[in-house]
Formats: sequence, structure tokens, C-alpha cells
Amino acid sequence: MLPSTRRLSTLASSTLRRQFASTPLVTERMNMFTALNDAMRVAMETDPTAVVFGEDVAFGGVFRCTVDLKEQFGEDRVFNSPLCEQGIAGFAIGYASIGRTAIAEIQFADYIFPAFDQIVNEAAKFRYRSGNQFDCGKLTFRAPYGAVGHGAHYHSQSPEAYFAHTPGLKVVIPRNPTQAKGLLLASIRDPNPVVFFEPKALYRASVSDVPVGDFTVPLGQADIMRSGTDITIVGWGAQMRVLEDACDMAEEAGVSCELIDLQTITPWDVDTVEQSVRKTGRLIVSHEAPKTGGFASEIASTIQERCFLNLEAPVQRVCGYDTPFPLAYEKLYLPDALKNFEAIKHAVNY
Repeated sequence: MLPSTRRLSTLASSTLRRQFASTPLVTERMNMFTALNDAMRVAMETDPTAVVFGEDVAFGGVFRCTVDLKEQFGEDRVFNSPLCEQGIAGFAIGYASIGRTAIAEIQFADYIFPAFDQIVNEAAKFRYRSGNQFDCGKLTFRAPYGAVGHGAHYHSQSPEAYFAHTPGLKVVIPRNPTQAKGLLLASIRDPNPVVFFEPKALYRASVSDVPVGDFTVPLGQADIMRSGTDITIVGWGAQMRVLEDACDMAEEAGVSCELIDLQTITPWDVDTVEQSVRKTGRLIVSHEAPKTGGFASEIASTIQERCFLNLEAPVQRVCGYDTPFPLAYEKLYLPDALKNFEAIKHAVNY
């Protein structure tokens, strides 16, 4: 069950207070897809070379994230592509390689794999193989990802770990409308190629107070959503709503949880997580993707190397099962709040 609008709005507002306490902000109520649309609008207003393209984006896209952009900026800057992900990626790399800004949409993250060679072997290595003489850094791939309740095998996957393994790419995942706008604008302007995964289950899940106009959230910085002393819990994207519920359950049982949203998967904010674990002595990492080879493994191994003498219990991963994503058994597959609460109890009683 999704959290209430009021609750997610409160989370977004608390983030604004922490990150921008000294700056007065004018805000507007937006849901996630509207915030993403607004980010692209700002990017195109401030950068005349910016273009948006992909399958069906000209009429607004299947999730309406690009609605009205063609009417505002014209068909030369917002246009449809053939149904060919490797072609979308190849065009994006070529356009960005001449110093222009490419915002490419892959309609579902599950179908990004035909473009894998272009993204991993071309975009990620463009700068390195030319000795920094050339790059395609002004390049962002947007892709809806994750479970949505009825997506089954090919509309529910979370492929962030595949791309996190690739030097030269940044991987970013927002959790609410505020992060969605700020992180997308930061990604579009970053001098490196970025894969930006959007939790499609959250497109219309809530509204929050999103800053109007030009607004960015720095890449590579985690957000401490809740301070605590007994255990550190790390996640990203749609999983944060689940972890909030698990933390509430733990608080009722007398366990103080520190909840951290990575926001950027690569480069991830090692220092923030390390400092938290040195304080709490325990760590759980949770994501929808399968457990084996998931990005939780990287976080767990890094923290074990850095915080071994501080750990009061083994680092735990609460993730999806090592199976194709099911349809009828989606609820059983997902690492829900109860599974995370059981992991919390195991860690504090170890």
C-alpha cells in the first residue's frame, strides 16, 4: 500500500529544510511526473541545444512525463524515435558528442538492454578512450523502473546494478517529486553520461512542495531521512516508502533507526553511510532487484571493509529473490516492510 499524500509530502518538505535551510524557496505542488516534466522544461529553457526524444515522447509519453513539451519547444527539439533502443542510445551519444544536450527516454527500463552496448561500451568510455579529448557528457538516459503492481517479467525490473558496474556512468534514482526535479536537472547538466531511473509506481503516488524554476539536488550525496542510534538502513527510489514503514514498526518496538536514501547509486555517498554505521553498529541495505549481484552487495562489502570493528552484527541485505520477476506472486517477491522489520529485529538481537 502506498503511503499517504500527506506523509510523502512531509518527507519532501523535511528534505528541503535540511538541504536548503538558508535559501528562501518558492514552491508549487507537484507529483513526480509533473516535477520531471518541469525539470525538462527548465533544462530546455536554459539550454537551447537540449533536445528530448524517445518512443512516443512527442505526444507526452506513456506516463505523460513529456506532455506539452513539443508544443512549448517545437518538433525539432521534442520528437519521437523509432522503436529501437540501441538507435535511441546511438543517436543520443552522437548528439552529445558535439557538445549538445541529449535527454533520451527509454520507455521502460526492462527494454534498456538492447542499448546496453551503446551505453556501456560507447557512452561510458567515450572520454577515456580519447584521452579526454572528446566526450558525450551532456547525455541523460531516462527510464521508468521497478515494480508497479501488475508489470510482471518485462515491466517491473530494477537494473541499476548492471550500470553501476560501469566506470564512466552515473546512476541516479529519486524517491519523491522534489528529488525527481532536482536530481534530473543536476543529471542533465552533469559533465558525465547519466542513467536516470524513475520509480514508475511513484509517478502519481503523491504531491509535494517542489521549488519553482531552476533547482538542483547535488549528485553523489545521500539524504539522511531519519536520524537514529541503533541501526542504519539504506535504500533508494520506491523502496524508501517501504523502509519508512519498517522504521515505524521498529520505533514501536523501541529500536531507533537511521534511514538513508542514497539518491545516487554511482558514485554513492560512502562517507555518509560509513559515519552512520560507525554510530549505530548495524546496517541493512534493501532494494527490489534480486539479491545476488545487487548493489546492496557492493555497499555491504565496502562497509564491512571500513567498519569491521564497529559492527555489532553482520550486514544484512533485504532484496528481491533470485528469480524472474513474477506476476501472481509479486507481493511475495518484493522486500516489503515486514521482511525489513524481521531483519531489523535479527540485527539488534544478534
